[in-house]
Amino acid sequence: MRRPSLYTLHAMPSHPPSSARRPRARLVLASALLSGLLAGCGGSSGNGVASKSTTEILAASRAAVQSASSVHVSGQSAQGPLKLTINLRLANSAGHAQVSVLGINFEVIRTGGTLYLKGGPAFYRQLGITTNVPPGAWIKVANPGQAVGLTGYTELQSEVNRIATSANPPTKGAATTIDGEPVIELRTSGKLYSGRLYIATTGQPYPLALTKTGKETSDITFSGWDQPVTITAPTNTITIK
Repeated sequence: MRRPSLYTLHAMPSHPPSSARRPRARLVLASALLSGLLAGCGGSSGNGVASKSTTEILAASRAAVQSASSVHVSGQSAQGPLKLTINLRLANSAGHAQVSVLGINFEVIRTGGTLYLKGGPAFYRQLGITTNVPPGAWIKVANPGQAVGLTGYTELQSEVNRIATSANPPTKGAATTIDGEPVIELRTSGKLYSGRLYIATTGQPYPLALTKTGKETSDITFSGWDQPVTITAPTNTITIK
């Protein structure tokens, strides 16, 4: 419930009839009680991380990520000629990643312990695949352990924590909002960039956004936390050992 923004009191006769005093008194009392209840509901929505130390905020956020059931991660990063764009729909037992790096586009789907890959000739050359892959077909990886670097794009907890972790210890910044959501800012700085990680201060303390400026840039959003995600195995597949 949200706190009412304004109550307007209208002018009343200075001496209302006695028959009207009791009903109006009850109405005023009821309004006061309702206002208190609404204020109490609004005040209890914070998750408490805004008042914690940086270490405690990070620990609370990582614990929340570990228990999350799904998330949508999207955005881009760049450092010199290296440009990376990601669009990840992640759940605990499945994930679908659409990735572009150095102009090479590919997709990865994981359902349970099975991995599927799809890309163009440049992608397959990078993987050392010489077999002719029909256009639109997915490669069913016989041994997912051979594609650990690609599997990581589809793993919720490890991928989110990897993106949100900085090389330098962060410091606590200001309380602000991201797309209307209250957040606390964690700041990092180094030789390559100045970063801002925004952690939700209502509901679960999930990371909601990451930005970097400098020689390395990033603009990443984390949305759709714990929303239903449907990821199915592709049907047009071939298997390559």
